[in-house]
Amino acid sequence: MTDMIATPAGGGRADLSREAEEAAFYHEAGLNATWTGTRLAIGGLSFLFGSFVFAYFYLRSINSAGRWHGSGYHPPSVLMGTFIMFMILISAGVQYAALQRIKAGHKKTWQVGATIALILGLGAVALQIIELMFLPFWPGSSGFSSVFVGFNPVFIVVLLAVLIWLEILLMRSRSLPAVLFVEQPPTFEQTVEVQRFQASLSGFTTTWNYMAGIAVLFWVLFYVI
Repeated sequence: MTDMIATPAGGGRADLSREAEEAAFYHEAGLNATWTGTRLAIGGLSFLFGSFVFAYFYLRSINSAGRWHGSGYHPPSVLMGTFIMFMILISAGVQYAALQRIKAGHKKTWQVGATIALILGLGAVALQIIELMFLPFWPGSSGFSSVFVGFNPVFIVVLLAVLIWLEILLMRSRSLPAVLFVEQPPTFEQTVEVQRFQASLSGFTTTWNYMAGIAVLFWVLFYVI
């Protein structure tokens, strides 16, 4: 059999073997790219949000001329901030719980959970926009207000980008039979499609859980301490 593949008449079998090897190689590279890209994105986001953490503690520590809060300061609504944080946290929790169901072949359960997570995430974004529209202080009136107003629009944009990722996953899942998540797909093309979907879903879940952690961190900074 080896000799037949190595020296086939007309090279037909060798070409097929070579094409299969190349397809498998590119498929494996695609899965690794998803894994690596997700971790690199989280690293980049850590630098992005880390700059706001640095600005927060730097401006708070120096408190130049008492301008950390400034005169006439009114804190943002703790109730609103807590509600936003819990919506993101619950969204991540629902998505993670639903992820365990799709691994068992319950695609519909995951789709319902992912839809709930999407709605909760969009609700948190909407509340953040409302909060920015009715701030109890002027942007740039103090160190706290500068960090607060600088962070939230950036956070909203990143949240929306990750939620678009979830929407794409929901649309892609519609063409995948649930049985393919628990049984070996009958064709290589279906195997590629399912494994790439699973890799993307895993990357999204990791990123969304990370964003929930960021939401908790800045809730503590802006509303607790």
